[in-house]
Amino acid sequence: MGILESGFLLSYSFHTSCSSVSSSSSSSSHNPSLQNLTIFKPIAKSQREHSKILNFRDTRQSDPKTHFALTPKPPNYKSLLSIEHNSAIDKCLHLLNTKSPTDCRQIHCQFVKLGSSEFNNLIANKLVILYSKSKGLLDAAQKLFDETHEKTVPTYAALIGSYSRFERWDDLFAVFGLMVNDGLLPDKYLIPTILKACAAMKYVMTGRMVHAYVLRKVLEMDLFVENALIDLYANCGDLRYSRSTFDTMQERDVVSWTALLSAYLHEGLLDEAENVFRSMKLYGVKPDLICWSALVSGYAQNGEVDLALQVLEEMKEKGMKPGVNTLNGMISGFVHNGHFEDALEVFIKMLHCFEDPNFITIASILPACAGLQDLNLGKAVHGYAIKNGIWGNVYVEGSLINMYSKCGKSDTAEKVFVHIKNKNTALYNEMIAAYVNEGNIEGAFSLLQLMQKEGLKPDLITYNTLLAGYSRKGQKNDAYELLSQMVHMNLKPNIVSINALISGFQQSGLTYDALKLFRFMQSPFGDCFSTEVLNAPIQPNSITTASALAACADLALLRQGKEIHGYITRNNFEPNIILFSALVDMYMKCLDMDSATMVFWRIMERNTVSWNAFITGHINSKQPEEAFKLLDRMLGEGVKPNSVTYILLLQACADMAVLESGRAVHSLIIRSHLGMPDTILASALLDMYSKCSSLQDAKTVFDSEVEKDVALWNAMISTYSLHGFASNAINLFQQMDHLGIRPDKITFISILSACAHDGLVEEGWKYFNMMSYAYGFSASLEHYTCMVGIMGTAGLLNEALDFIRQMPYAPDACTWATLLRACRVHSNPEIGEIAAEALFKLEPKNASNYILLSNIYVSAGMWDLVKNLRSVMRGQRLIGIEECSSICLDKMIYEFKGGKSNYSKLEETLDLWDGLAEEMGVSGYDPLDPVFEDEEEIDLLSCLHTEKLAVCSGILFSNNHHPIRVRKNLRMCIDCHTSVKLISKIVKREIFVKDASFYHHMRDGICSCRDRW
Repeated sequence: MGILESGFLLSYSFHTSCSSVSSSSSSSSHNPSLQNLTIFKPIAKSQREHSKILNFRDTRQSDPKTHFALTPKPPNYKSLLSIEHNSAIDKCLHLLNTKSPTDCRQIHCQFVKLGSSEFNNLIANKLVILYSKSKGLLDAAQKLFDETHEKTVPTYAALIGSYSRFERWDDLFAVFGLMVNDGLLPDKYLIPTILKACAAMKYVMTGRMVHAYVLRKVLEMDLFVENALIDLYANCGDLRYSRSTFDTMQERDVVSWTALLSAYLHEGLLDEAENVFRSMKLYGVKPDLICWSALVSGYAQNGEVDLALQVLEEMKEKGMKPGVNTLNGMISGFVHNGHFEDALEVFIKMLHCFEDPNFITIASILPACAGLQDLNLGKAVHGYAIKNGIWGNVYVEGSLINMYSKCGKSDTAEKVFVHIKNKNTALYNEMIAAYVNEGNIEGAFSLLQLMQKEGLKPDLITYNTLLAGYSRKGQKNDAYELLSQMVHMNLKPNIVSINALISGFQQSGLTYDALKLFRFMQSPFGDCFSTEVLNAPIQPNSITTASALAACADLALLRQGKEIHGYITRNNFEPNIILFSALVDMYMKCLDMDSATMVFWRIMERNTVSWNAFITGHINSKQPEEAFKLLDRMLGEGVKPNSVTYILLLQACADMAVLESGRAVHSLIIRSHLGMPDTILASALLDMYSKCSSLQDAKTVFDSEVEKDVALWNAMISTYSLHGFASNAINLFQQMDHLGIRPDKITFISILSACAHDGLVEEGWKYFNMMSYAYGFSASLEHYTCMVGIMGTAGLLNEALDFIRQMPYAPDACTWATLLRACRVHSNPEIGEIAAEALFKLEPKNASNYILLSNIYVSAGMWDLVKNLRSVMRGQRLIGIEECSSICLDKMIYEFKGGKSNYSKLEETLDLWDGLAEEMGVSGYDPLDPVFEDEEEIDLLSCLHTEKLAVCSGILFSNNHHPIRVRKNLRMCIDCHTSVKLISKIVKREIFVKDASFYHHMRDGICSCRDRW
């Protein structure tokens, strides 16, 4: 509801009923659709759009000490009012008419100095009109206006016009209300200004009341009024009224056609917009520059890049030179739809055509730099703005803060913010958002306090940003406390506030809290908030519901997800691609593939987001073949995969070690020429090749990148480290240092991990100390854990234990587990027991720690302790993680689980194993896994650890010329490791096994781990 709907009914001529409007012959002839309006009935308080002004009375408190700011003392107008000679008044008016607003201030002061107690009304009204022409004197005009006894229609019109020009909509409606209460009604010249304000504030009911007033008063419906009405209804999303007004117009000009064209474009109805544009020309109305610009911008805003560029060329052919506003509209539209490179292309063309960009251009192109994560480009635009004087504008400064923040340079964003002299709430909001996005919620809250200290009032955007930050961090109590603070600021939470909470709770793992809040929204009763915070229920929208579905998906709550689906159906939610995609994702994660498929194929216009959700579901269901079929169908429907699509497929290939499919995706990426930073996809490709144990391909991707960022260097160093190539990792680090690329903390974790695998103690200490003295990093717990691993691999177990006890951090489970694994390698039960005891306290339910200690006892021949430990595990009902190995054969994933298998080729696989075991026996191989005497039953499959079966199936059913790639969820035991090494020699095939701790490259009976893993 608008200001006019907030409990106020227009008195005087506005105060009437719908019936009186509809009874007017003029009304029905102009617009029959207005006959059934109920806009003049009392409106419920809960329906208010804006409540502070619309009693149409002046609610401002006047402080006698702060009367008109330009006078040296409180004004006394009585002496001026006592002027009896019209000639004197005429002279004053003539003098004011010939002076500027600034000079009028001096004349005003002279009146006061002469002792005039009151201004003559004519002079006072004239001064208000003059002052209102200057933005800097607008507040002075308002003060003088408040103290003028008899105000004229031109005075009201001047002040209302100025408030419209400077977009001070609240003040405009306050003055308009006073005008009506004074019995002065707007004429046809002022009506368009009022309608423009209604359109800007989206006060559709207020606009309808003004419309009805025009019809009832039989005011002339000239083009200005009718065009303003079309624009009002279009801005408020009421396309039916917009079209109805247009159709009943007796005369239409280019502005009328442009207003209707913009209305259709704004709603995304491109075919209808094209029909309007074509009809316009058929009626002999020639499109002007504004009309062409609206069409170009509309296509751009709707993501139709080709159509926008086509219209731009058509403009040139018609002899219409695109102006800066046209190009700004294109840039803004392309950025809005994620077409960042297209936006940059328009910007470059703009510079080549010698069109000077303005502050809107700069503010629009900076988000493209942020979207591309292109810091250098963003800096170049920043430099251009400074060099050309396009600086000091709130929109440009806000975009700069946003760009630097999204490019990972929050410190630079902070510098930009600090150097801004006149900060407003919008700039504070940008900086608060920057802090929230980097997870610095404390810094964001400090900014909130600072802006309040400086006298700036936070708005809903401020609080909603902070709510999102707290909820994403899982700080539920702080988020609810912030909601309570909003009440004291006269800010009521809106749907965006609740969406921020539900989405944040879901992301931070507070999924039950997210669902609880969603349930609260569906009912006026609930215990999440007091009525002080929410005095009326807020109905969920598509975004809210999508977040609730995501929470159900995370917890695999199929029943609750179906309930939400039912809620969507019952409440007739408008078909929404985000909502449908969330439904598909929920059903997929709840393993209800039939429902997911049904929802997906019912989506009328499937976009990249919905396809990505469907593809992800098949990947998670271990159906890579089906996922790639969907990719083919997606391409067949003309939907272009985006970077997310390719990264999803690359991750699937990596997780399932499907090298050939990964190479196919790589080829698609090369052909697609995606508009995104190369390093993002390069990192995903490198990770895929690394996890598929194809180091040569990974190195090729790395070498092909001309501009490598630190993340890409880290990925390659980590690849060498994980695969046991410590020397390659060290050489790459040295090369990185030589090129002047500054490493980060992750770099040192990777290089220390490489040293840990080979037990390179001296090199490890060198890089550990280098962090502080060369780069100023403080070593984290992860770095200390790496040093424990280095000493443990080298057999320096006592030194490693002492190091743990002297660390500045409390050791966590990872630190003690690193030491325990080293004790297994070196068969040291004494220190192993110390490490295990610490782990039992930190992770009392983790069976793997007991198993690791048991293996240490086995290697030391301490059988009684082994039996005791197994007895403890049974007493505590500790069950180890189910063992599972997998292999991809002909794009299908086959899994082998401990003690069970439904593999159709099992008999053939077991026969092959028997033959290989016999050959290994000839080589002197004996099983190393002991069989305990107290085991009551021995299962054939449980004796064969699953990676052996996976390897054997790979030998039988894969190409003899390709390596065998197997994945296992647990660490390989000594028996399996030795077996697979020998198998690689017997069958003369390269075998890659990725277990929980290492990537094993086995060839000719030798493993890359050198039996240390």
